[in-house]
Amino acid sequence: MFAHEKLPGLPRQRLLDAIEPVLRAHGLAGVEIVWRTDGQGRVLYLTLESANAAEPGVAPGAEGVTLEVCSRVSRDLSTAFDVLELFEGNYRLEVGSPGLERRLYTLGDYQRFAGKLAKLKLASPIAGQSVLTGTLAGVDAEGRVLLASDDAPRSEPPSDASAENPAPRAIAFDQIRSGQLVVDWQEMGFSPMPRQRAGQRSAAKGKLMPTPRGSQLPAARGSQMRTGRK
Repeated sequence: MFAHEKLPGLPRQRLLDAIEPVLRAHGLAGVEIVWRTDGQGRVLYLTLESANAAEPGVAPGAEGVTLEVCSRVSRDLSTAFDVLELFEGNYRLEVGSPGLERRLYTLGDYQRFAGKLAKLKLASPIAGQSVLTGTLAGVDAEGRVLLASDDAPRSEPPSDASAENPAPRAIAFDQIRSGQLVVDWQEMGFSPMPRQRAGQRSAAKGKLMPTPRGSQLPAARGSQMRTGRK
C-alpha cells in the first residue's frame, strides 16, 4: 500500500487495514508512512497522492492533494484509529502530499513518471559517476530503468544521428540507491536566481517567491493532535 514504510513498535497490519479503505474512499494512494518521535512528541506521518497520478500528488481532472483533502483524510483516519484503539497516549497525525520533488521507490514509479526529470543516486559508480540526472523514459522488458539525456559519459562517442536523440541509458533497478523527481523551475516560469558574491546579502531574503500563473506548488500539509485511548 505504501512504497516506503517505517513503523517500529506499531501493529503494522492492523494499521494498514484501517488506512486502506479510507484512502480508497478518497481515491488516493499511499506513498510514505513513518512513525517517529520529534521535538513535539510522537507523530504518524503519511504522504499521499491521487491514485495513478501522472503528476506528483495530482490526478488529471482532480483537485489533487490539497489542504482540504488532507484535513478530510486526517479526520477519517483519526476516527478509525480511535475505534480500533491502535495508539496509546498522545500522538500527532500529519497527512500531506509528497511534493513536486517526489521520491521514487518502485519500478512502477519510474514507469508512471516517464517524461519527468529525475535524479538518481547509484549504489556504485557507473563510468565514474554516482549521481545521474536526466529524463525518465520508463522501464524496459528486463526491469531496468531507462534514463534519457543523462549526463553520464558513454563508452563510445555518439554518431551524428544519435547526437541529437541518444538512446536512453538502461540502469539496473538494484543499482539505484535512491531516486527522486527534479523540478525544472525555468520550465515552470521561474528565472534562475543570480549568483551572489561572497559576503553579499540577498535583498529578497525572508520574502515569498511569487507563483507564476498556471503553476502548482506542493499542497500544504494537514496536521492534527490526537490522544489515543488507553
